[in-house]
Amino acid sequence: MRRVTIALKTASSVLALAGGLMLFPVAGNAAEGESLSVVEQGKEIAFDRKKGNCLACHAIEGGALPGNVGPPLVAMKARFPDKARLRAQIWDSTKVNPGSIMPPFGRHQVLTESEIDKIVEFIYTL
Repeated sequence: MRRVTIALKTASSVLALAGGLMLFPVAGNAAEGESLSVVEQGKEIAFDRKKGNCLACHAIEGGALPGNVGPPLVAMKARFPDKARLRAQIWDSTKVNPGSIMPPFGRHQVLTESEIDKIVEFIYTL
């Protein structure tokens, strides 16, 4: 009888907790029915530890736990007045600097062409 009582208390506690969680809205980057801009999509990819992972090496405004292996991503329009050069750097930085430790995201197909384009749009705003 004691086991049944404990099981019922546990089950009711789980149900109460689950019901309570329904009271909180699910956090998201865009309002319901609203899609993310290309820049916001690029930021998500750049900050995604399983995709762009730019924060592993670069300090980026708004990013948590940035690395310091690469330069901080600031004043990007001044550093790359030609957006195509920035894209080429992300696609394969070893073309300009063979000793670069930056992964060739495009050449190694770590990111798709579309993902690289979105990251470029985001980084160009920094």
